Amino acid sequence: MSLAWQYFRSVIFVIQMYLAMALYGLVFLPWTLFDRRGAYVGARNYCHYVRFTLRLICGTRTEVRGEIPQGEILIASKHQSFLDIILIVSVVSHPKFIMKDSLRYAPVLGFYAQRLGCVPVKRGRRSDAIRDMMGRVTSGDAPAGQLIIYPQGTRVAPGVEAEYKVGVAAIYEQTGQSCVPAATNVGLFWPRQGVLRKPGLAVVEFLPALPPGLPREEFRNTLREVIEARSNALMAEGGMTR
Repeated sequence: MSLAWQYFRSVIFVIQMYLAMALYGLVFLPWTLFDRRGAYVGARNYCHYVRFTLRLICGTRTEVRGEIPQGEILIASKHQSFLDIILIVSVVSHPKFIMKDSLRYAPVLGFYAQRLGCVPVKRGRRSDAIRDMMGRVTSGDAPAGQLIIYPQGTRVAPGVEAEYKVGVAAIYEQTGQSCVPAATNVGLFWPRQGVLRKPGLAVVEFLPALPPGLPREEFRNTLREVIEARSNALMAEGGMTR
């Protein structure tokens, strides 16, 4: 299959994906306005639609491995592209994210993110950002569910090293919840930038939970080690060579 044909298929996929986002947003809007469950059902169904059309149009298969986190728990996930968000939201029951404050103003996405209970945080000085983040998480304004945070703070391309920030450890300590690490290789097939979607098997894998109460540095080091080791294994499975 030629690169030009795959690029054309990818463009078609991206266009219909965003059109579908608007359509799903409108269909589930009345329910979502009066009942938060509408946002959960709408988001989950949209994510299943994206997974289906990604395989149908681009030949990119998707898989979620491991035990699906339930109840009040943290999920600390490797973040390589929008696809890992799609996969997580498609399977967890009550997802909410630590997200960039600017996303609140994104059409459709911003409204549904707020109804899901996502926590917007302004970027700036680290200490201020952490205080703001913790205040929003512990205020009780957000609904119960699975709080997803990206410990590296942003999307990181496959093979690129990036620091694990202190925010995830602060939330882990102050919530007193278990933390489920999540590894991925999705960036090999749906990159952090650009339109091209590549055939293959994109995976998000939930790993065994880290119990509450670990010392901060032990938690950060363990989290980094298990996520990076498993993500590297998934990327090797996906065909990446170093």
